[in-house]
Amino acid sequence: MKFKRPGKVKLILAFLILTSIAIMLFIPIKQAIVFEYQNKGEVLAYFPFKDDSSFKIKYTHSIHLSDVVESYRITEKGDIQLYELMYEDFAIGMPENASNGEIFEQRDGKYYIKNMNRIFPFFDLRLGEVRANHTVISEEKEYPLSNYIEPGTWVRIKAKKINLIDTLKGVNILGQ
Repeated sequence: MKFKRPGKVKLILAFLILTSIAIMLFIPIKQAIVFEYQNKGEVLAYFPFKDDSSFKIKYTHSIHLSDVVESYRITEKGDIQLYELMYEDFAIGMPENASNGEIFEQRDGKYYIKNMNRIFPFFDLRLGEVRANHTVISEEKEYPLSNYIEPGTWVRIKAKKINLIDTLKGVNILGQ
């Protein structure tokens, strides 16, 4: 007659439980736009996205003090595409016309560059400390980044899948 060792079964069960927990914590599961601290990979804030992979960043231009809105979407490869730019003044730092393949429009006192195809794996942004008021717009709702990230901070913005640990470290901008 053979007897089973209860210690061996408990050890195998404990190993399976710990492995399952590790997988749940470290395997990337949620697609998100991530704001990382500089280029160090430390998640400061994020917002998840599903089917609508577009978002906008609005800010006040430092010289002419008018709004600028940059419209982005996530490509199939996971890059970020700048597809539209809206601004109110032709001044320092703003384009005077569209580039090849792009469309320039003037409507209601605002200027638009549409059909842009500028693709980046990520882009960096220093949150304005004085008047820029960088704001994320998702599904027509506005989320001032200074509510989640210290003004003056250099952030790297990218699309990536994040794991449960990252979601616990960063702030879900849309969940506030």
